[in-house]
Amino acid sequence: MSLASRTTDAPGRSGRHGGRRRVGGPQTDKRRRRRRALRWSATVLAVVILGTAGAGYLYYQHLNGNIQKGARAGGDDSKAHRTAPNAAGQTPLNILLIGSDSRNSKENVKLGGSRDKAGDPPLADVQMLIHLSADRKSAAMVSIPRDTRVDIPDCKDPDGKDYPKTNDIINVTLARGGAGCTLLTWEELTGVYIDHWMTIDFAGVVRMADAIGGVEVCVNQNVWDHSTPSQRGGSGLKLTKGTHKVKGEQALQWLRTRHAWGSDLMRARAQHMYLNSMIRTLKQQNVFTDTGRLMDLADAATKSLKVSEEIGTVKKLYDLGMEMKSVPTDRITSVTMPNLPDPNDPDNHVVPDKAKADKVWQMLQDDVPFDKNGGKSDGKKGGGKDKPAKTPSLDAARLGVLVQNATRTSAEAAVPQRASAIGQVLVQKGYTRAQADTSGSLSEDRTVVRYPSADLEGDAQAVAKALGIPMSQVQKSTDVSGVTVVVGADWRTGTAYPKESVPKAGDLPEGTDSANASDKPTCMDVYKPYQWQ
Repeated sequence: MSLASRTTDAPGRSGRHGGRRRVGGPQTDKRRRRRRALRWSATVLAVVILGTAGAGYLYYQHLNGNIQKGARAGGDDSKAHRTAPNAAGQTPLNILLIGSDSRNSKENVKLGGSRDKAGDPPLADVQMLIHLSADRKSAAMVSIPRDTRVDIPDCKDPDGKDYPKTNDIINVTLARGGAGCTLLTWEELTGVYIDHWMTIDFAGVVRMADAIGGVEVCVNQNVWDHSTPSQRGGSGLKLTKGTHKVKGEQALQWLRTRHAWGSDLMRARAQHMYLNSMIRTLKQQNVFTDTGRLMDLADAATKSLKVSEEIGTVKKLYDLGMEMKSVPTDRITSVTMPNLPDPNDPDNHVVPDKAKADKVWQMLQDDVPFDKNGGKSDGKKGGGKDKPAKTPSLDAARLGVLVQNATRTSAEAAVPQRASAIGQVLVQKGYTRAQADTSGSLSEDRTVVRYPSADLEGDAQAVAKALGIPMSQVQKSTDVSGVTVVVGADWRTGTAYPKESVPKAGDLPEGTDSANASDKPTCMDVYKPYQWQ
């Protein structure tokens, strides 16, 4: 008998391993091989997943490490207050975007020229408020020209150096306490609460423009923004008539060009053209399904931006980007603050056109869309319903009320005895303990009633009702010790608070040079000295 037949035919044997019977056949072997393969695949998959997760975590940490952060405000907060929530409990989001002319690196000096300014404190040459509506269905971009003369409040830089309040052009704010000072200046001017700021320098603009892949702009004539005998400097932008996709340094030149457009106001128009075109470009690109593109954009953005510390992580910036991405293009409107020549320097500076600018600020405060492309509910006061009435804690005759005169503006002196006049109105309405604050005049654009703690909210509301002041202008504040009426510049005459017309969606005043992101852009006209053949 052969060994083969003995091995096959002897059921009780299993060769040198002895004792264990071999069970099954080819099918069993296949199942075993399949199980081994599955175990191996699962092991490999686990290693790949863990490795990818580790790499993802390291990349996430790398991006977080790119981000530079700073304090939201460079000093004491202004009197600007958040817009009241709408019926769904949502509030608007306001972000101040600042373009810095910093030449604090070799790259920025090369891109910005003016080597003699290397190391100088930076100026805020581009300033734009991005307003995202409470319902996240519309957005606005509001520019203030860099040469606008404004009141700049007390500011403090990150090292603790104090800068006293002054009156100057708005672009110096970045050198007087950093982005936090620029934010406080905007709040003082507009009364709009600003949640966050972002700054970007020359090199950052170039990185972002390259990561996006170019943005379309257009000119009506050949343009070359260069030095002339009458005007030194220039961005170096040189384009032929028509539409061009600008990226890298050329994108920076477009955003910096001023002389070739004829004024700083036209520069704001060119910047709006660029940003609206960029928004359309990003919406057309599927960056969130293209891992390589998304990583490039993320790396460029985190290296390019410095942000207020509340949004200083990749996740928060990503969430913010997704909120802005959800706004339809035809609901995004860019405007420039209405302005007039500065009486002190009409050739070089401007000042706010107060009545028109105040209407823009009111629309932002009340969250009224700048466009007319929304639903029927748009255009109603964005703060939603007035605060529910609270029951006063004291009878009118027992409540102490302080009245302050805040009718002073940058252009007009305070109205004499204004606090006393409104105090007498309150006395006649039963608030016999009302008295005027004689410590000096203040400056507030809008009349408000402030109270220090929740137990006095009902009393403050009752005082506002007695004077005809809207409930939306009743504010809790730690700056007062009791119910305080602050008579603002909107109530300089009369004993009855003037009724305000509620702005409607798209009802922008003249002089804003508004543009919708979905519109076909109007090409830039080139000032004659900067045209070339």
